[in-house]
Amino acid sequence: MRPISIEGFEKPKSVSAGAAPIPRCRPRLPASYRRHQNVDRIAREFSWSCFAPVVVSPVEGGKFAIIDGQHRTTSAAILGFDSVPCQIVIAAREEQAAAFKAINGTTTPISQMALHAAALVASEAWAVQIAHVCTCAEVELLRYPVPANKQAPGQTMAVGAIARCLKQYGEATLITALQCVTQTTNSQPGALSARTIKALCAVLHADHKRRDSGLALLEAFDAIDLMAIQDASAVDAALKKVGRVQAMADRVHAELSCLLPQQTGAQGTADRLTSSDDRTVSEVPIGRPKGGPNAETCCAASRQHLDQARVG
Repeated sequence: MRPISIEGFEKPKSVSAGAAPIPRCRPRLPASYRRHQNVDRIAREFSWSCFAPVVVSPVEGGKFAIIDGQHRTTSAAILGFDSVPCQIVIAAREEQAAAFKAINGTTTPISQMALHAAALVASEAWAVQIAHVCTCAEVELLRYPVPANKQAPGQTMAVGAIARCLKQYGEATLITALQCVTQTTNSQPGALSARTIKALCAVLHADHKRRDSGLALLEAFDAIDLMAIQDASAVDAALKKVGRVQAMADRVHAELSCLLPQQTGAQGTADRLTSSDDRTVSEVPIGRPKGGPNAETCCAASRQHLDQARVG
């Protein structure tokens, strides 16, 4: 047995821990337990309101061995607290490891959807930014799992994919990618999958000229069947030995190259928006009223593959 050690840790300059809870006891940390790097993170974000009681077991000498909560206890010690709230259980030494495994092995992981919902209530910056992006793109983030065929158009469970794409590609690319689903004929139940979002972001971010082509881009995606592309990507990925997202991105890029050639770039599209769409494009990269005209042309070879995918 040994006391809690804070050697090697740096005390945060300022922490707002809130009111300390009761009852409390002073547990000791067995040397056999390992400390982890997240101790520093817990210490810097320390708050008694988020501090679950540490599970301890009495040992010789009037001390307590920690069964669960080593990181929290070490973090509290770093901040200068000499006691923490505990739940005391009676367990022999050989039972303590089994108790540790049982407590930590049955922990229910928090879904990305629930985590975002809680962070949004707490007004955390990353959650607020994701909510803003989704509002711009008319996307509804679900808070619990819903089968794809039961989702309404515009709904998605892909919070993790949206967060990663926002960090990797930025708001402009992500909003445009989402709008290529929600403001086109692709706005169908289950269309906003994580793979689709990642593939669209990869394609659009690699070609800013097409990404910023406004209404012409939406009309092009009216003629691109993203659900069929997602189905076909499984075969493509196996044949080409690439990931599903890459396989989808390759197909989307091929169709987009036929539907929206480079020479129809941003200047021509700006003129077209002035004459055919009275929406002012500012913060939201692209947009149009619902039910706009459909694009009728498509790359013949690529469309043939998609037709085969639908039949299959």
